[in-house]
Amino acid sequence: MNKRLFLKSLGLGLAGIPLSSSILKEDLAKKVLLPKGIQKGDKIGIISPSAATADRIQFDFAQETMEAMGLEVQLGKNLKNRRGHLAGTDIERAEDLNSMFADDSIKAIICIRGGSGAARILPLIDYKNIKRNPKPLLGYSDITALHNAIHAQTGLITFHGPNGTGSWNSFNVRQFEKMFIERELVNFENEQVKGDDLIVKQNRIQIIRPGKASGKILGGNLTVLTALSGTPYLPDFKNAILFLEDIGEDPYKLDRMLSTLKLNGTLDSIKGFIFGQCTDCTPSGGYGSLTLDEILDDYLLPLNIPAYRGAMIGHVAKQFIVPVGAQVEMDANAGTFRMLDKVFQE
Repeated sequence: MNKRLFLKSLGLGLAGIPLSSSILKEDLAKKVLLPKGIQKGDKIGIISPSAATADRIQFDFAQETMEAMGLEVQLGKNLKNRRGHLAGTDIERAEDLNSMFADDSIKAIICIRGGSGAARILPLIDYKNIKRNPKPLLGYSDITALHNAIHAQTGLITFHGPNGTGSWNSFNVRQFEKMFIERELVNFENEQVKGDDLIVKQNRIQIIRPGKASGKILGGNLTVLTALSGTPYLPDFKNAILFLEDIGEDPYKLDRMLSTLKLNGTLDSIKGFIFGQCTDCTPSGGYGSLTLDEILDDYLLPLNIPAYRGAMIGHVAKQFIVPVGAQVEMDANAGTFRMLDKVFQE
């Protein structure tokens, strides 16, 4: 039998063997790395991979917050450093991140703040070390660079949510407990309080296109995410649920960034879209402006996928803790999304 006939017969033989779901799950598992869980009394590390913290009391606030939630705190060696607007040199900031992942006594890592500068350290991160020591990483805004780079390079699920110096109100504390301590399959539904008004106006959901979709949830801050375009630190968005948020950006800038996500193929790859809050994203002048509603319609309606805006994600006091890289199902009609699988190792 010649090689061609042999390969053909082999292929026909294999075609008769059913692919078990366990094989498919194993293949999927290779692409997703689950962090180890944490519990009360564990030691967590606080680092500053982005901008410097101006007020010294903010370091106290971050440490006291974590301690109030029953955790022991270790501050990064270079946490309080400063170089211009950055929290130390690129090497120093990367060193704190790498050392926290390498230290077995540290069970989770909290970023004290965002700002700017995390993308500068991406080439300095020890991704092999992270794969050997997977643990939760929490932060948002500029920390989007870390979430996406780490997931792209290792498959690790990280967490987009309050920074150490952020608002730790009862809603955020409860989110933290449900996600990290109780390890629930969280259903993310906006908290709506009517107050003294006749109707509910705060945290309202707006449906862009109705429907349901499921997939890996990826995204973060729009400005930071688009800056990763064309680099090895942008994950594969094929069949993903894209979530976005931003702050202080004119609508024309948002339009330009969404255009980048269109041109680089991200928008055409996704199965669903969730827009959080765009805080202070109002026109600053000029000859007219597209509204955010018009911009989102322009880019999303032609995709014919479920999409909504108004989720409690972004630069707001109460915010979801989103497991970046986890499997979720979104319901644009209800303005909700929910976790489908556990995101921690057993």
